[in-house]
Amino acid sequence: MSTPAAARRGRDRKAEVLVPAPGRDRFAREDAPSVAVVGGGIAGLAAATGLAERGARVTLYEREDALGGRLAGHRTRLTDGSEVTMSRGFHAFFRQYYNLRGLLRRTDPALARLTPLPDYPLRHSGGLTDSFARVPRTPPLSALGFVALSPTFGLRDLAALDARAALPLLDVRVPDVYARFDRVGATAFLERVRFPEAAHHLAFEVFSRSFFADPRELSAAELMLMFHIYFLGSSEGLLFDVPDEPFPQALWEPLADYLQRLGTTVRTGTPVRAVEPGSAGGADVRTGTGTDRHDAVVLALDTAGLRRVVADSPRLGTTPWREDIAALRTAPPFLVSRLWLDRPVRADRPGFLGTSGYDGLDNISVLDRYEGEAARWAAHRGGSVVELHAYAVDPGADRKTVQEELLRQLRRVYPETRQARLVDARHEWRSDCPLFPAGTHHRRPTVRTPHPWLTLAGDGLRCDLPVALMERAATTGFLASNALLARWGVRGQVLWTVPRAGRSPVLRALGALAERGSRW
Repeated sequence: MSTPAAARRGRDRKAEVLVPAPGRDRFAREDAPSVAVVGGGIAGLAAATGLAERGARVTLYEREDALGGRLAGHRTRLTDGSEVTMSRGFHAFFRQYYNLRGLLRRTDPALARLTPLPDYPLRHSGGLTDSFARVPRTPPLSALGFVALSPTFGLRDLAALDARAALPLLDVRVPDVYARFDRVGATAFLERVRFPEAAHHLAFEVFSRSFFADPRELSAAELMLMFHIYFLGSSEGLLFDVPDEPFPQALWEPLADYLQRLGTTVRTGTPVRAVEPGSAGGADVRTGTGTDRHDAVVLALDTAGLRRVVADSPRLGTTPWREDIAALRTAPPFLVSRLWLDRPVRADRPGFLGTSGYDGLDNISVLDRYEGEAARWAAHRGGSVVELHAYAVDPGADRKTVQEELLRQLRRVYPETRQARLVDARHEWRSDCPLFPAGTHHRRPTVRTPHPWLTLAGDGLRCDLPVALMERAATTGFLASNALLARWGVRGQVLWTVPRAGRSPVLRALGALAERGSRW
């Protein structure tokens, strides 16, 4: 439902509030249950926060040496002697990520550690560049403004669109969009709509690449959900912030301190091997050093980690549930190359640039435009810190060749870097993001499981709310803690989301026309 409180708290006036099940405020000290949260990424941190704030005795297990999951970081020393933080790359904290931002407010009430970037420019190798700086924020003016201002949409392109095929974009409803479009591939949908090729690359491929996926394989429902979240479902538009220091210092170390003050035991460097139902209820959590007894468990793992723990826990769940988890897939590998250059890039280069058609290069970030640590290094050395991303890399590709190609493409996009000497470089190769292939939504696990004491959390889950990426991780983390708290009669976390259907009655009516005459 909509509420005036949303506007008062700085959110879209049509944002929906999700009230948890009623219950007492918190556990009494003597009846506080023991809960294991397995995984210290965004989903696990949200779940641990929701539980610990209500008085549960939480143990947070994380296999790596630091918290943050795919937004973790580690210290490294460059050849010039500088000690810096290497992470897995740029992440945009969009304004409609209400629950993620709510998590961060626990240690930063004013979100002062986030700094806005003024634009989200997208450049195609053919020479066209789209900008969102002047696009109106309020739907439907946001979508209309983008079309009006975009060089990738001409009158001839607009006339060529299949309007009936495009109408479903005007009223994306969750979860109905999955029932109608999950079996359609994202590329097939765009080809059916007849979007101009450049607009296809610039306006939509950036969304599929956010899932680290090839758009030919990604579910059209996920692509349409992203369109709803950023264009027609929210007045927050494509405005976003980024941390003003590396992820560990700006976000996760303060949150770990907060959790520990609430009594949470944080066990980094402790992978969980298996989780089995306990003989007297609850669960036995097995690590490499022993077995711990807990009243409940939240599994907030990446796709491979969840598959592995479930496979090694033969008494967990039911056969269909286990088969669905075993069928989950991981997106292709991606590369983050961070380069420390001995001279600055041009002063007018944006902090972030999305790219398309540059032989695998998906975006360029100039970290010293917004991150304090990088800015201090650049000022001291007279250089710049540049980051390059390549998503959905062919698993069989030679990694050194891909790294060298990204550097060549940087020099093509920003010619001034051709004369720059590479002071040092770090390359992060990973393959741990969930894949959302067409036709698989119905098999994805949900927060609730066959066991009342076990919940799941993470950005790879099925969630009947218009959330994606980091916000899906945070939202499912809170939903996982809420489900356990409701079982014990304790009130959980209030959540927010962009509207679950189109905002405009006129656009909803047009979308209904498409549904009645659907050719999909």
